[in-house]
Amino acid sequence: MSLGIETPAPADPLRIAVAERLAEGDLRLPLLPRVASQVVALVGSPQADANRLAELIHRDPALAGHVLRIANSPAYMPRMPIVSLQQAVSRLGLNVVAEIALAASIQGGVFKVPGYESVLLQLWRHALTSGAFAKEVARARRLNVEGAFLCGLLHAVGKPALLQLVTDVARTRALPLEPTPLFALLNDLHPLVGVRIGQQWGLPKPVLAAIEHYGSYDQAGAFRQDAMITFLADRLATHVLDPSVFGGDQAFRDTRVIADLNLYPDDVVTLLSRKDRVLELVSAMVA
Repeated sequence: MSLGIETPAPADPLRIAVAERLAEGDLRLPLLPRVASQVVALVGSPQADANRLAELIHRDPALAGHVLRIANSPAYMPRMPIVSLQQAVSRLGLNVVAEIALAASIQGGVFKVPGYESVLLQLWRHALTSGAFAKEVARARRLNVEGAFLCGLLHAVGKPALLQLVTDVARTRALPLEPTPLFALLNDLHPLVGVRIGQQWGLPKPVLAAIEHYGSYDQAGAFRQDAMITFLADRLATHVLDPSVFGGDQAFRDTRVIADLNLYPDDVVTLLSRKDRVLELVSAMVA
């Protein structure tokens, strides 16, 4: 994937203008909601415990209600109603509740560009689906699933901020904004924006590497495996949400990253078989 800001297409004035703004550092970076920041720090800490997590989430009553709603959804199949955050952690596990809280907090605080709600919903569904599949890929490779989820969830976090910038540029310069060039800009330039956001948020190095290099994972250095998992999770999300992109399961399987991750055909079958479960979890998150 090319970051593309050095030599924008000369015939594309919108791309030129956006590249200029990025080169000047003229970009409004979203702030990571405070609770989300604390949840990230807590999950990565050896002092993490259920009471501390519940206390953090309780500081945001709307978030607490959102977490309890999701924990009680059919996706998590509670045998009895979950009535408290401590109970949610006890039944679902600290890491699962942290993932729910983190995703809910980020969605409410980051994915906002007035007038593009449907586009943002599409991006958010893809982010959640990528996060869920990243866990499945990591599980298949017997690797850390929590770190994989974070990489998958945030690998395209630059797109909403970039969408805001592109729409601002198009409006101020009276330039047309058609869907095809818009999505091309988002796909080409979001890693650069995402890394800036990730650095401001203090995200772990593997997540920063996944954001920057998931599309070119051979350049991810010590975090190549994190970037590979993220790349495959992104493709799985795309394949599940829009099957026409790869032209069917067989075409999807014919990809280098599967071999690079040492996944066998049965592993790929298992990953694809998780589709309904993943989509159920995503639906619970975005409802």
